[in-house]
Formats: sequence, C-alpha cells, structure tokens
Amino acid sequence: MVVQKELSEAEIDRVFHALATSTRRDILRRTIEQEQSVSELAADYDMSFAAVQKHVAVLEAAHLIVKRAEGRERLVRANPEMIARARALLARYEDLWRARIARLDDLLAQPASETEGE
Repeated sequence: MVVQKELSEAEIDRVFHALATSTRRDILRRTIEQEQSVSELAADYDMSFAAVQKHVAVLEAAHLIVKRAEGRERLVRANPEMIARARALLARYEDLWRARIARLDDLLAQPASETEGE
C-alpha cells in the first residue's frame, strides 16, 4: 500500500501551473497512454522542439511526468503517484464544496418561521 502525503503549497502551485495550458495537459494525457520520446511528442505540435522541451520541463518540475534517458532519446511517461496525489487534493476540495451545498440545502429546506427567529 502506498502512503500518500499531502501536497505542500509549493507542490500545489507547481501542479496547477503545469496543468494551466492545453499543451501540457495534452502531453500528460499522451504520456499516461504510453511512454513517448520528447521528439515524438514535439512532432504533433505546431511549435519548436525547444518549446515542447520547456513544456515537458514544467511537467517534470511538477513531478507529473518522469523523464529518462535511453541512448540519445529522452523518454517521458506520466507519474501516476503525483497524479493520484493531485486527484486526492481535488477530491478534498470537492468534499468541502459538497458539505457547504448540503448545509445550504438544509438551511433552505427549513420553514421560514424557523429561520426568522435567528
């Protein structure tokens, strides 16, 4: 069983920054499906190889992907542990909002005579 520690504020900032652009989200999606070289990733974007490398570096700094060398190639794959930690953070936010909505629903369900005395 893997023990997941909570993300630090700096880690949260890096994760959300990394996911803030569609190109990085697409790179993450593609590397979840299968490991790919940076060259393979770059071939599908209308931008320079260096620009794709920078996107990969942002994802790597957020620990959302892992890059490894194989010969002259740099292979990229998604990091499921960090993705799970980010998902757990979002689930906690969702729980907070659901609890607030439930409290509001309870308040709105009370007859007006009960809430007027408060």
